[in-house]
Amino acid sequence: MPEFDGWLRAPREGEQLEFKEAKNSYDETKLFGYCVALANEGGGKMILGVTDRKPRRVVGSQAFRNTNDIKSKILDKLRFRVDAEVLAHPDGRVLIFHIPPRPPGTAYHLDGAYLMRSGESLVPMSPDRLRAIFEEGKPDWLSRPARTGVSADEVTSFLDTQSFFEMLKLPYPAQRKGVLERLESEKLIARDGGGYAISNLGALLFAKRLEDFDGLARKAPRVIVYEGKGKLITRLDKPRTNGYAVDFVSLIDFIHTQTQPNEVVGRALRRQIKMYPEIAIRELVANALIHQDFNETGTSVMIELYSDRIEISNPGKPSIQPERFIDEYQSRNEKLADLMRRFGICEEKGSGVDKVIDSAEAYQLPAPDFRVGEKRTTVVLFSHIEFDKMDRNDRVRACYQHSCLRYVMNERMTNQSLRERFKLPDKKSESVTRIIKDTMTADLIKLDDPESTSKRYAKYIPFWA
Repeated sequence: MPEFDGWLRAPREGEQLEFKEAKNSYDETKLFGYCVALANEGGGKMILGVTDRKPRRVVGSQAFRNTNDIKSKILDKLRFRVDAEVLAHPDGRVLIFHIPPRPPGTAYHLDGAYLMRSGESLVPMSPDRLRAIFEEGKPDWLSRPARTGVSADEVTSFLDTQSFFEMLKLPYPAQRKGVLERLESEKLIARDGGGYAISNLGALLFAKRLEDFDGLARKAPRVIVYEGKGKLITRLDKPRTNGYAVDFVSLIDFIHTQTQPNEVVGRALRRQIKMYPEIAIRELVANALIHQDFNETGTSVMIELYSDRIEISNPGKPSIQPERFIDEYQSRNEKLADLMRRFGICEEKGSGVDKVIDSAEAYQLPAPDFRVGEKRTTVVLFSHIEFDKMDRNDRVRACYQHSCLRYVMNERMTNQSLRERFKLPDKKSESVTRIIKDTMTADLIKLDDPESTSKRYAKYIPFWA
């Protein structure tokens, strides 16, 4: 029962939970579909007899009274076993289907449809997602060769090996053999007959010219500067040509020089600085490079600068929910992330987004917006907007991110801390109270102490805390 109570309190239906009222009955075909979708998403619980919207209530379900019969039907139809458990709750009968995860490299289907969930619906899995599943267990994209039959001389011709040793703060070997052995130990090259193969990882990080490797020029980050707020007039379109590690510092400097100035009000004076914090640009670009889906073809990391914002996007959907970027970390490309960390380009402990949000607050900018599309993940950094011109979404997003930032710093958000985030005087406390209320209504924050009756001294934490 305690575990079930925890499911009821879950902030939202995630990858592991699906609630349905099903008071009297439930469609068998829909049940089969959800079993397939949940298994494809890593397994989970299909729970009948509970409302799916918060606050969730047990209403009881009379569906599938014969649990052995429905388990047998699922096995016959789907060819995998699902357990069914009846929970005698005081408010009614609850039926829980325990759905196992699919085996690695395998996707389940219902009558030929490989299903996944999207909001309240079941939808076919995208070709890219299916391809990624079928590729599980095989060498990943970064391990595959970018160029084969390369001589020892050509390795140092194609790759900037000098930068490799400088970034690791190692002396450059006196003999070429030492260079090749170190590159091989890092999986940047591999033996290939009498010569070498340069891996996608090696070429992507240290290529002197990405166009020397088939298809890798399309993986180069692209910087586009527009006139105004839209894409009608392009002032500059500059794809990069070198490997990520070789080019990173130059890339960040170039982006930073293209941004507009911002006037920040200090305690006693105004000062002109760049609109966007360099650390935010650095962290977001590094994250985009590291977390991109390399199996997506014909697309790359893009940094688009508008008069009122910067959009930094990468191919692929994230492996965690955007709301959890600040407190969780899961790298799509572990070897790339490890090397980028050792080169000092990024941190692998998940603090990058913390720094982005903290610097946005320090620069008095709106909260960054994390957006997930069908094939891309985008982060938007907005230029300065006065508080009175922020819309409800801007304010709620800032409130949630501020609560996350305070929580990971072992502190709690209060009305006062949020007023300080917006640089508002005490007389604006009612406005901040409304923002907090709106953010609670959106199920993004909650009271740190639900038993407290004090509004003035109330403290708040993120929904996941």
